[in-house]
Amino acid sequence: MALNRANWDERALIHAQDRTGFYRIAEFKAGADTLTPIEAAELGDVGGLRILHLQCHLGLDSLSLVRRGARVTGLDFSENAIAFARELSSTTGLAATFILADVSDVRTAVIGEFDLVYATWGVLCWIPDARLWLNNAASMLTPGGRLYLADDHPNAAQAAQVQFANGESALIVADPWRTAAEAPLMEEDPHTYTGDATKLEHAATCEWIHPLSEIVSGVLDAGMMLEFFHEHDRIPYRRWSAMERAGDVLWRLPTEIPGPPLAFSLAAVRECRNED
Repeated sequence: MALNRANWDERALIHAQDRTGFYRIAEFKAGADTLTPIEAAELGDVGGLRILHLQCHLGLDSLSLVRRGARVTGLDFSENAIAFARELSSTTGLAATFILADVSDVRTAVIGEFDLVYATWGVLCWIPDARLWLNNAASMLTPGGRLYLADDHPNAAQAAQVQFANGESALIVADPWRTAAEAPLMEEDPHTYTGDATKLEHAATCEWIHPLSEIVSGVLDAGMMLEFFHEHDRIPYRRWSAMERAGDVLWRLPTEIPGPPLAFSLAAVRECRNED
């Protein structure tokens, strides 16, 4: 986690400059909403809700939810990300609370309960224990409150693109279908995913793959009732070079390249306490 925190602190400084426009910060400041069509369609009306945004990074989605009428608290373990989120909240006049803490400490770092816990895109790959994450998320919900999670599909996380001599591309299974907490995938990428050419000094990261069975079982074991579970053929970033645009902010594989589902989303409701 120390490796990952150093990496994300450095990434946050690069992302805050948004030289490639990946985060659409200038558009956001001009009034744009940063939620993708996937979560925008599935969340419904959030007006008046108390929302906790886990792993909020720069706070753009947090403040987009404020624009939609919610009262939002964002949490992230990167000091640089939280500093930018607070500054953005101040400069835009969109009031939100941003807390610097590791998500595993959320129950002690954040006071109160929430109507909605929200987390999207690049969430569970940074978590060694998905069941613990889900249990912590459930503990932050008021009885009857909802968890909304949209993330990379674990089957897509296993895949890598290969290029053949004839110019054609295909996906292959490159990583295991699950990784133990004590045995993460060790990665070292000299650049962040936004396309910015700045070289990272802290390039090493640890990542995990959690199968769908672990995620769904974790939801149920945390005392939540699954409301829906969806799989998607598009994501908000270009995971492989063969991907093509699917609207303004989403990407998909071309039809000639068969592949796994790229994303999943779920909503789960914390069951009300038994007062007997």
